[in-house]
Amino acid sequence: MTRTIDKTMSAADVVGQLADGMTLGIGGWGPRRKPMALVREILRSPLKDLTVVAYGGPEVGMLCAAGKVRKLVFGFVSLDVIPLEPYFRQARERGQLDVTELDEGMLQLGLRAAAARLPFLPTRASLGTDVLAQNPALRTVRSPYDDGEVLVAMPAIALDAALLHVNESDVLGNTRIDGPDPFFDEWFARAARRCYVSCETLHQRIEDEDLARARSNAFERALVSGVVHAPGGAHPTSCAPAYGWDLPALKAYCASAEAEDGFAAWREQGVAASEAGYLSHIGGLGHVHDLPLPVL
Repeated sequence: MTRTIDKTMSAADVVGQLADGMTLGIGGWGPRRKPMALVREILRSPLKDLTVVAYGGPEVGMLCAAGKVRKLVFGFVSLDVIPLEPYFRQARERGQLDVTELDEGMLQLGLRAAAARLPFLPTRASLGTDVLAQNPALRTVRSPYDDGEVLVAMPAIALDAALLHVNESDVLGNTRIDGPDPFFDEWFARAARRCYVSCETLHQRIEDEDLARARSNAFERALVSGVVHAPGGAHPTSCAPAYGWDLPALKAYCASAEAEDGFAAWREQGVAASEAGYLSHIGGLGHVHDLPLPVL
């Protein structure tokens, strides 16, 4: 008899396996396919003192405003059509964060080094820029070959856990990303000791022929520690091709940053006591699935 390993969990189960002071990698890209259901569960929890690694979107601002983040390692924090995430900006301007701001390619290389269990990977990125000046801990190395080129040694960014959102998963942890934006999620998964995915659609088993498309199935199920069924779980970010980002919701969230105690007021309505309450507040899954995909 073949035994099926069922990795399904609740969002609360996932957050219950996290601890203060951990380094969390959050997948997605700006306002695209962020694991917001898992982020909202962190906002409901007492978790704190986190190091967050991300190509950041609203999740970074929310976690910063909630006092959850001690250090941020990032390539950018943007909502795309809203260039700079306002609560992230406030946290930086107030000196509330320890930050490591990197070239986008350097961040990827740091994850890839961790995935390969290497101490660093060499790169030309950031040579001659202020990235090195702003990150004095970065080191350079000289090529041992005849060229003798001096390169930046991008250190590994090892993660205690990665949080990702995908279009589909099965209970075994086989996943599919069907949109045009897989970007670097596979490297978050590979750089982490544990990887938790939330998904729009949960299957008992994704058929092998559907996994054959390498782009859709970016990382092996062996890397996945837990699967959370979270329809609409990327909202207010997009999850193509299922739905686009919710620009009115993002604008309302950003506008709250202009008000005194604006985040507390937004959080009371914008997080709710449960994910079911959150979805009800925004108009349900029908509203989410009606959101048009952005035209870029």
